[in-house]
Amino acid sequence: MASVEQQQQGRDWLNQLLELASLSARVEPTGVAVREDESCWLTIAASDLSAEHIQALQGDRGEVLDSIQYLLNTTLNMGKPEGEQQPFTVELDGYRDRRQAELLALAEAAAAKVRETGEEFEMVALSAAERRQVHTFLKDYEDLETSSRGQEPDRRLVVRRKS
Repeated sequence: MASVEQQQQGRDWLNQLLELASLSARVEPTGVAVREDESCWLTIAASDLSAEHIQALQGDRGEVLDSIQYLLNTTLNMGKPEGEQQPFTVELDGYRDRRQAELLALAEAAAAKVRETGEEFEMVALSAAERRQVHTFLKDYEDLETSSRGQEPDRRLVVRRKS
C-alpha cells in the first residue's frame, strides 16, 4: 500500500509536470491499493481543464496519459529495490475506468470465441499495460492461456486453449 509520503511524491511530480505545461489542474490521490497491483491512483481534476486540454492529456487511445504514467513511475521508482517501488496510475476524466471495462469486455469476448471455435484469437492494438491487464483478466480461466507475440509496435496478445 502506498504511504502518505509516496502519494505526496507522486502528486508533487504530476503537479509540477502540469505546471510546466502551463495547465492549472489539481491532482488528488484517489484509490490506493484498491486494484490488484496496489497502485496509487492519482487523478487529474478534469473540472479544472477545457475539453481540448483533456483530449491533449489523454491523447489518442490514452497514449499521452500512458506516457505521463510511465515517466512518473520510472522517475519515482528509479534506483529503488523492487520491494520498495510504488506503482502509480494516472487517471483523467474517468478514462482508466472506462478503458478497463472495455478491456474486460474484449477479454471475455476473446475467451468466448476461443471456447466456441477452438482456434486461437489475436488481440491487436493494445499497449503493453493493456496486454498485462488482459493477461490478468484471463489468468483464472483454467482452460485458456495467453501469451504475447511479435515485436513492438506490432506486438499482439494471443488467447488459446491450454494444450
